[in-house]
Amino acid sequence: MADAPRHSFVISDVHIADGELPDPKRPLWRRYKDPSFFVDESLTRFLDHARTLSGGERAELILNGDFVDFDCVVAVPDEPDFPVSWLERARGLEAEEAKALWKLGRILDDHRPLMAELRRWLVDGHDLAYVLGNHDLELHWPAAQALFRERLDLPDDCAGELRFCPWFTISGGDTLVTHGHQLDPYCLCQDPMHPFIQVRGATRVRLPFGEYASKYLSNGIGWFNPHVESTYVKSPLEWIWFFYNHVLRQQPFILFTWLWSSVLALWATLRDGLRPAIRDPLTLDERVEDVARAARTTPRVVRAMLEVRVHPAVFRPLKVARELWLDRFFLLVAISVISFQAVSTLHFFAGVSGWWVVVLFAILLGPFVFYTASVDSDVREVSRNIRKRMGLLARITHTDKLVMGHTHDALHERLDGVEYANTGHWAPGFTDIECTQPDGVRGFTWIRPDSSGGRTMELREWTDPGSVVLPVTELPVKRSALERLRPRLPWKRRSETGVMAGR
Repeated sequence: MADAPRHSFVISDVHIADGELPDPKRPLWRRYKDPSFFVDESLTRFLDHARTLSGGERAELILNGDFVDFDCVVAVPDEPDFPVSWLERARGLEAEEAKALWKLGRILDDHRPLMAELRRWLVDGHDLAYVLGNHDLELHWPAAQALFRERLDLPDDCAGELRFCPWFTISGGDTLVTHGHQLDPYCLCQDPMHPFIQVRGATRVRLPFGEYASKYLSNGIGWFNPHVESTYVKSPLEWIWFFYNHVLRQQPFILFTWLWSSVLALWATLRDGLRPAIRDPLTLDERVEDVARAARTTPRVVRAMLEVRVHPAVFRPLKVARELWLDRFFLLVAISVISFQAVSTLHFFAGVSGWWVVVLFAILLGPFVFYTASVDSDVREVSRNIRKRMGLLARITHTDKLVMGHTHDALHERLDGVEYANTGHWAPGFTDIECTQPDGVRGFTWIRPDSSGGRTMELREWTDPGSVVLPVTELPVKRSALERLRPRLPWKRRSETGVMAGR
C-alpha cells in the first residue's frame, strides 16, 4: 500500500438526493429538492480548489457521512421487481437490498456531473474515503457499494483508491474522522459491524429513530426543511400565518398526518431497534479485520471504537415519544377524557351543569402547560456527548485531531490538547419555506503538512470559488472528580493504557 496522502480534505452532510420539480398546485411543497439547489457544480469547483491548496500533491477526500440521503427519496418505480406497500408509496421504500439499489441508482442518475468529478479526482491519483453516516446507512449493502463504484466507471489502472468505512477512518495517522451519529441516541447505528436485521422474513438495514422520523414525518409534511431545525421554530404569529397561507389551503388535515406518521415512526423504531442483529459467528474476526483495513487502523482499535457510543433512545420509548410530541398529545387527550367523564358522573348524580367540563379542563390544563414548558428536547445533547468523549476517542485512536459532521454546525475547537472540527453542511438547507435564505456554513477541513514534519488542521468556509479560514475556540478544561483522582488509581491507568488505548 502506498504511503498515506499528506493532504486530507473532509466534507460532510451533502445530502444529495433525487430531484423533484415543483408541483404547480403546491409550488413550495418539498421545494428544497428542486434540482436548481443541487451542489454538483459547486463541489466541482471545490475539488479544483482542493487541488490548488495541495499544490498538486496527492490528496485524500473524505466524504464524512450523509453524502447520499436515502431517506429523502419518496419516488417508487413504475413497474417494480419487488413488492411495494401502500406506506412505501406514500413515504418511500424500505431499506431492503433491492429497494436500496433502486434509490441509490435514482440519486446517482440525477447527479451525473458530481459522479464524473469524483471519477476525475480518483483517476488523477487522489484517494476517496466514504465514511457512512445515519442517512446513508443503506450503503452497508455490499451491492450498493458495488453500484457506487460501477457508476464511477473507474479504469482498471486507476491511480486513486476508493474505500468505504462503516463509521470512522484514521486519516494520515493523526486524525480521527467519523460522522458523529454514534454519539446521538436518536440516530446511531446500534451495531455498525452487523447492521442487518430481519423483518417479516426480509433482510434490511436497521434504521434508527431519526431516519424513521425523516422518512415518515418530513416526507409527509413537505413544508418543513429536514436539514434545518429552525424551520420548526416559529413565533405564535408566524405559526398562524403559516397555517393560514399553506396548511389550511393545501394540507388541512396536517395534524392527522402528524399523528399517524408519528405513531408509525415510534412503532417502526421499536420494531427494528429491539430485533437481534444478523451475525455470522464464523466470520466475526474477518469482519473486524475488514473494517480495520478500510479505517486504516488495527482490529483492537475497531473493537474499542465500537464501545464508544451512547445508549440508543429506542430502549427509552418515552424519550422517543417526547421528541415526537406524542406524550403531550396523549396527555391532552387524557385531560379531556377525565374532564368529560368527571363532569358527566357529577351531572348524573348531582345535576351539575355540563359547562363545568370547561372549568375542570382549564384547571387540569395548568399542570399540562407546566409539564410542556419543562420538556427540553435532547436533540442537542450530541454536542455535549462529543466534548465528553473527545479525549477518550483521541486516546483510543492515538490521534490529536477529530473531525465530525452530523450536527450541521460548523465550529473549530481545541480542548485539552485535542483539536475538534465540525465541517457544517452542504445540504439544501433554508430557514424559510420559499428557500431564499440559506442556512449554515459550507465548511471543510484541510489537514496539511507543517514545518515541524507533522500536520496542522484548518476549518475553512467554502465561499465559492474560494475559501476563508474560520477561527479556533480554546475551551476551558473541566475534569470530573474521577479524572482528578485518576493518578491515585493504578488499576485505572492500566485500563487506559491497555484496552482503551487500543494497544
